[in-house]
Amino acid sequence: MKKLFNPSRKNLFAVGGLLVAAALFASCKKDNDVNTEIPAAGVMAFNLAPDKPGVIVSLGGNSLTNVPLNYTSFTGVYQRAFPGTRLVESIDASTGTPFASTSQNFEVNKYYSVFAMGTNGTYRNVVVEDELDSLPSTTGNAYLRFVNAVPDSGSSTVKITSGATTVDANSNYGQVSAFTGFAPGNVTLAVNNEGNVNASRTFPVEKDKVYTVLLVGVPGSTDSTKAVQIKYITNGTITP
Repeated sequence: MKKLFNPSRKNLFAVGGLLVAAALFASCKKDNDVNTEIPAAGVMAFNLAPDKPGVIVSLGGNSLTNVPLNYTSFTGVYQRAFPGTRLVESIDASTGTPFASTSQNFEVNKYYSVFAMGTNGTYRNVVVEDELDSLPSTTGNAYLRFVNAVPDSGSSTVKITSGATTVDANSNYGQVSAFTGFAPGNVTLAVNNEGNVNASRTFPVEKDKVYTVLLVGVPGSTDSTKAVQIKYITNGTITP
């Protein structure tokens, strides 16, 4: 039986208030189902660099968005991207200068996230495959992962609590966790490094929906918009 992943048109929590209108990436299909769309990968991009108020993310010189991404904004949906090894660049929209780059092999019918992160002249692009096709749609769970984009935070403990279930993980800057299933309802995620990072947030998750939690900010910042905080977005919904 095939499983379709349909990226949502409306994210549950619009990070930074930016939702870029674009055609949805074609659903990935299993068991050798024929994909009638032009072969492509799906790519979602995020600006998690607190001192970069406008970022353009490009693949092989082609921008993923029509407008720059504000800090903590993302592309809203998976954008179609040609397969193959592509240069991934994060570009400062105010100067047109790339500030982080890496190469990634994008495969047909697979999904990827690009996280531009860093501050004070030190940046990186973290590119991961979003293994959505491996998430079962029969468990009744929601699925959640986190990305640690808090620079200079050292090793932190991330605790995720859902009802009677608690998951603890050690996390370093730049780490993206795997998706983990949780029962629908309220989930609390807390991050703490026993120093200058201490934040938590409780939010609802729904059956068969997939979420990415963003751990962002600058440790010790007195600017409320750049202090360490927790945001989240909905990647989409798994359907049988």
